[in-house]
Amino acid sequence: MKKTLTSIGNATLLFKDSVPILVTDPWFGDEDPAYFGSWILSHEIPKSIKQDINSSKFVWYSHGHPDHMNPKSTKRFKSHKILLPDHYGARIYKDLKSYGFDISILPDRKWINLTKNIKIQSITTFLQDAVLLVDFCGKLFINLNDSGAKGCARYISNIAKEYKHSFVFALSGYGDADMINIFNEDGSFIEPYAAKKSPVGAQLSFIAKKVGANGVIPSSSFHQYQRTDSIWAQAFTTPHDVYTDGLVDSLNFIPPFCEVDCESLEYSELNPKKILASGKSPEEFGDNYSDELDTVDLKKINDYFSKKDFVKNYYGFLNFRVGGKDNIIRMNRFSKRGITFNVPRGSLMTSIEYRIFDDLLIGNFMKTTLHNTTSLYEGPLNQNFTNNIAKFADNGNAHSKDQVRKYLREYQNRAGYEFFLDSFGDYSKSFFSRLLINNSKSFEVLKKIYRSLR
Repeated sequence: MKKTLTSIGNATLLFKDSVPILVTDPWFGDEDPAYFGSWILSHEIPKSIKQDINSSKFVWYSHGHPDHMNPKSTKRFKSHKILLPDHYGARIYKDLKSYGFDISILPDRKWINLTKNIKIQSITTFLQDAVLLVDFCGKLFINLNDSGAKGCARYISNIAKEYKHSFVFALSGYGDADMINIFNEDGSFIEPYAAKKSPVGAQLSFIAKKVGANGVIPSSSFHQYQRTDSIWAQAFTTPHDVYTDGLVDSLNFIPPFCEVDCESLEYSELNPKKILASGKSPEEFGDNYSDELDTVDLKKINDYFSKKDFVKNYYGFLNFRVGGKDNIIRMNRFSKRGITFNVPRGSLMTSIEYRIFDDLLIGNFMKTTLHNTTSLYEGPLNQNFTNNIAKFADNGNAHSKDQVRKYLREYQNRAGYEFFLDSFGDYSKSFFSRLLINNSKSFEVLKKIYRSLR
């Protein structure tokens, strides 16, 4: 009886213990686009594998981004047993429960048996993502998704030491899976990190070393753009054939889109059909750039942002350029920092209504202009725009200073000292890159200090 792992789609992994048992983050992105129609899969999912996915006993979701937990794809699994990480605020649990889904929240950092050959362990991170460890036939599969192993890398590494064979799945690639449609105040485009096209294999090697894995299988990286206002970002996506560039020779590499025999570790490539993206108009997804905001819209936007204490204290203003008109929300009058979002009304108001502002950022059709600030990640962990809006508030329901402190304290208790190491690492990258931008030697010294702490 076959015991196999199938890697397909974006972050979708299918574990079969003779029959389909577990599927992770099933996104049928060849049928169901994500991020307001901006993203689709790079390759089709074969029909036979979709059938296996649809008949899987358990479905696990890492986090709420629509290339992992897609609203349309998720509707297909209403009769399945849904497994969720123990995220602070339990937003996904509450949302799915209200629609009648059968859900269990997995205890954090505890092994749960699914079959005699499969046991799993869910690990939450403070950025509302999660890791899934899967022990299948005595091999360890480390599914990091988009988490970066925040606050848990050493914990995972200690577990991996117990296994002869361990494989990591993780977000990798050139780096377009983030907000990259960003401009300076003078109108010049800020070239994203993805433009460097750094060797992806080297990145995967670093991730594997970080969590103690001796093998890698690329994952969470197989999307493309299809809207006419986002297809420009196609130039920054990662080709399928570069995942071994710079890969450490000692690592066991299994290509994406494979079926792996979990007893012998032999694999066969699935060779799914590549999807050719064609530019689809924003109107197909409810976006018309001529639509303007009305007074009701403006009140909803103002109410949404005025609750976020750290953001409203850090920025002087937020401007929403909709239908060619500026709509400015005044915040801290002593701050000169600001952000202008040039965005169509439809997706903007949907993101406000459903608290999914991160979907606007990652969709990369919204044009973002920075005023007297360098990045949406600028500032300490608890003050930067992206964390506060997308992670703490929208997903964790933590808006005020006290709520954010309570939120972070909970994850600190779960992660222990690793929480402080990762918090320091994130802050130092933001702070010291600005402070020491002309003193690279000093920056390298600081990086060595941080690595020694780990």
